[in-house]
Amino acid sequence: MDNAGYCNETYESLHNPASDDELVDIAGATLDFSNTEDVPPLDPEYGSGYGNTGYSNGMTGNGKLMDLLDEPVPGVGTYEDFNTIDWVREKSKDRDRHREITSKSEQSTWALLHSISDAFSGWLLMLLIGLMSGVCNSASYTVEYSSLLLSLSQTLSPLSSPSFSLLSPFSLSSLSSLLSLSSLLCPLSLSVLSLSLSVLSLSVLSLSLSSLSLSSLSLLFSLCPLSLCPLSLCPLSLCPLSLCPLSLSPGALAGCIDISAHWLTDLKEGVCLSGFWFNHEHCCWGSNQTTFQERDKCPQWQSWAELLGGSSEGAAAYIVNYLMFMLCALLFSFLAVILVRAFAPYACGSGIPEIKTILSGFIIRGYLGKWTLIIKTITLVLAVSSGLSLGKEGPLVHVACCCANILCHLFTKYRQNEAKRREVLSAAAAVGVSVAFGAPIGGVLFSLEEVSYYFPLKTLWRSFFAALVAAFTLRSINPFGNSRLVLFYVEFHTPWHMVELVPFILLGIFGGLWGALFIRANIAWCRRRKTTRLGHYPVLEVLVVTGITALLSFPNSYTRMSGSELISELFNDCSLLDSSQLCDYNSSENRSDSGVFSASLTDRAFSNTLPDRPAGPGVYTALWQLALALFFKMLVTVVTFGMKVPSGLFIPSMAVGAIAGRLLGVAMEQMALNHHDWLIVKGWCSSGADCITPGLYAMVGAAACLGGVTRMTISLVVIMFELTGGLEYIVPLMAAIMTSKWVADALGREGIYEAHIRLNGYPFLETKEEYEHKTLAQDVMRPRPSDPLLVVLTQEGMSVGEIEGVMADTDYSGFPVVVSQESQRLVGFVLRRDLVISLDNARKRQEGVVSASLVFFLEHVPPQPFSGPPVVKLRGILDLSPFTVTDHTPMAIALDIFRKLGLRQCLVTHNGRLLGIITKKDILKHMAQMSNRDPDSILFN
Repeated sequence: MDNAGYCNETYESLHNPASDDELVDIAGATLDFSNTEDVPPLDPEYGSGYGNTGYSNGMTGNGKLMDLLDEPVPGVGTYEDFNTIDWVREKSKDRDRHREITSKSEQSTWALLHSISDAFSGWLLMLLIGLMSGVCNSASYTVEYSSLLLSLSQTLSPLSSPSFSLLSPFSLSSLSSLLSLSSLLCPLSLSVLSLSLSVLSLSVLSLSLSSLSLSSLSLLFSLCPLSLCPLSLCPLSLCPLSLCPLSLSPGALAGCIDISAHWLTDLKEGVCLSGFWFNHEHCCWGSNQTTFQERDKCPQWQSWAELLGGSSEGAAAYIVNYLMFMLCALLFSFLAVILVRAFAPYACGSGIPEIKTILSGFIIRGYLGKWTLIIKTITLVLAVSSGLSLGKEGPLVHVACCCANILCHLFTKYRQNEAKRREVLSAAAAVGVSVAFGAPIGGVLFSLEEVSYYFPLKTLWRSFFAALVAAFTLRSINPFGNSRLVLFYVEFHTPWHMVELVPFILLGIFGGLWGALFIRANIAWCRRRKTTRLGHYPVLEVLVVTGITALLSFPNSYTRMSGSELISELFNDCSLLDSSQLCDYNSSENRSDSGVFSASLTDRAFSNTLPDRPAGPGVYTALWQLALALFFKMLVTVVTFGMKVPSGLFIPSMAVGAIAGRLLGVAMEQMALNHHDWLIVKGWCSSGADCITPGLYAMVGAAACLGGVTRMTISLVVIMFELTGGLEYIVPLMAAIMTSKWVADALGREGIYEAHIRLNGYPFLETKEEYEHKTLAQDVMRPRPSDPLLVVLTQEGMSVGEIEGVMADTDYSGFPVVVSQESQRLVGFVLRRDLVISLDNARKRQEGVVSASLVFFLEHVPPQPFSGPPVVKLRGILDLSPFTVTDHTPMAIALDIFRKLGLRQCLVTHNGRLLGIITKKDILKHMAQMSNRDPDSILFN
């Protein structure tokens, strides 16, 4: 119950902390205790309507009685920042509210309608989250690049290819009207846009403004309802179907992040002359001068060497491209870390460890606020585009939870109840993964297995409903243009064989070893960052890591490309039309057993499979480049994850596993080709058959490494087969992921998120951890035998001044209330926050209350002398049913009570007499001590 930052004595001091210097380091970011951006702790509406729950307060005195039971004091029943909510009390408040609404529904039609709307408010909120995610995400993909951008290319750029005009289904006038309406409804868009434009974008824009008419400029600025994409002009962040609420949806932001990151990543290598807002792929779509062998080259796209020096060949051109690549990477990372440091320190990191802690009941105000949402969206694009070894899928869970938290304020039911809000956040985490990966079922399972702390069936159904709506909307609009929802769609034509389970299990072993090694190395590096002067220079650290990453990644094409591009390349199953180095096989003819080549390419052109092929020079070149990329990714990811920029771990972990899997897959393929008469191959692989699929090994390796790092199992299997569409390969995925988890658990029980929770000292009780010790409650409770006696309040006889003195001398967050100091018979428990607010309110609203006024926690106040000061009755804020255990209760049972009921504290008694108190922090410190860890590493209450 210690709360060192909570010693204020008045209502005003709680609402406006006296000092702004009370800072704490959370997830490597400097955080302010006074930040109340998320939900004001003393919101006048917060806590209202619960006057009959037993948690409201009243004050009364003899002769001058004042009963405030029907007028709840603002702030009573709420929580201070960096504290744990009382799940039992919150659920009780919700049940009482529901009971009151139900009883009133029979009295009038309006009350009945209110009851119906309250019952369906949760489903409506899930519908909004799911529908907006699907619509806006689809709009971000389809409308941006298939219609609006193509229309803009004709209107704003005379260099646009005429072939684009056939693809635009909308007229310019209709677009202008629709998007102008969106701009009027969201006046914030222009101000946010002006902040998100960089010097580079402004310089490029200035070259085009002279040729634009006023109507074109109006259209340009109306294209950004919320324009959260950095360094991007309006065409890169379109969501024309979204009004203001839609602009806050996870899907809209996910689409904006993905498209803007793709554009900025390509901007490091060159610019599209047809329109600088086009990325490399879209720039060459309409070109008639692109060959199949060099499909990524077209006259409209020019590298920086061609723009600055007029030549794309030679050492000088290579150096120019090299320098521009590094300069752009440093610029993007510098902007990302500066924005995080200046505006939203909470926006750094993955966010999943903090989301898990928040869902367990901990309060971090501002972590899910609007500024965190805006800055994380902007800086996530910059961080991914800088080329750092990080992904955007993990932080999208944080972004989705920010969106859901903001939408919760539209519904009183969720705005005023912390437990109900966490049910919505659990569903939002599921929708975030669903939208990011196109894996709705996997998203629900991810929230259930990895993120959520309290996940009842009702939340499961609502999460499934939100994911269903998002998936249905995505499928209806077809955002990827392939009638599929998946991010990395693969189509393997060769079935796997039982013998291949051996290399799949080897990949699982590699994933487990890599996961355990990565967690230890990353935690060691993050601990060094927190305990040395390295943590005092976050900007310099980001710039140094970015510079080294760009310097080493440019020469290798597999490290130069983005993580998603690399994974897609490695998952690819080579066909006759592939021009990748990994598909440079000698495939013009096929070998027979006698060594004679037969079967022409034309004969194979109509087949879904290709025969065994000897590797060509391109494959061998790609293999050693991939080997270098593997070691590079493994090293740089360790120091990148945890820096002061948004950083996800899904894509880097999958990239490491995909590289290892592709290398093993090619080796198995060549072994089956050259030694098909071996015993292990002879039974299932005949000469001339397509036996091995290297892309399948890459997919299995990616799943194994991600499982080794996060320790996900069921949800990861579902996410992988939804992500790739490879439903037939569930068994190899299950075998590799399970092996990976077993190996990683043998070397360390914690996943990466649990390790970071422990590193940051969050009060999180891991439900998966077993308590193997035989200690009792009396071994953990406070006070200890050598400590002072437990500070308690009596139900009668104490004055206002005495209680205020007790609070001034201690920093406890609550006090047990007993019958008397002599008997120590337990009556109840009162929170310090409620006590401070109630006493301060009594002095303001009840005439005559002074320090000598007596305080009673009784239902009926005994008669008092008429000439004395009025008494203060605080029965309403007293919890009359605190959870208690005896001093001989095993700690394993007490731990289960804390986990399953979400308790903040539990009182310890012996034959009805109060002995001590156990808080969540006491349990965490005890568990750390029993595990030979530093108990003082638990930082928060």
